[in-house]
Amino acid sequence: MAIAAAAVAVATVPGEGGASTKIPYGPGPLTHYTVQRQPRSGSCHFRHTKSHQPLPDPACTPGALNPKVTQATIFRTICRVGYTKLIRPPYYVTRREKVANARSYSYTGPLTQAEYDHFVPLELGGDPNDRRNLWVEPPSPGHKPSSGVHNPKDIVENQAKRLVCAHRVSLAKMQIAIVQNWTTAIARVTQ
Repeated sequence: MAIAAAAVAVATVPGEGGASTKIPYGPGPLTHYTVQRQPRSGSCHFRHTKSHQPLPDPACTPGALNPKVTQATIFRTICRVGYTKLIRPPYYVTRREKVANARSYSYTGPLTQAEYDHFVPLELGGDPNDRRNLWVEPPSPGHKPSSGVHNPKDIVENQAKRLVCAHRVSLAKMQIAIVQNWTTAIARVTQ
């Protein structure tokens, strides 16, 4: 897919029930990251699955893709050991964004217990610092405050990357499955 303007281009893949899911492209990795403006305070609302796992507000956090990661480039990008460390924004940027994003989502819990999460993970070609791809992910059910940040989405992301890098599922199909509902993504793409 040729990308004329990364800010307006989208990946479109048929979704459940014949509906298409579109994920916008962000700018991709930058040599210098700046703090991104976040949605206004209280304008975003968490959703939850039937099992009470958190999902972001699709109006605030629809996901955003890294234009440098395609099916053709996965072995130079996401399947290469250490790739995500090379493109991850620095803590001094993401810490300020996380605080502002918590206000966007009206999250009042301890920030040490919430993850500033890439909705489309870096491991699956998510944009590193596009605000449409980042959200304060609250703790999952059963979370123990003394355990720090740990959530089941991280496990799903690692399984998803293994499937993509083993060519068992296409990158685009996995990205769409994650955006539609990360809790059912693996089951849906391996049916």
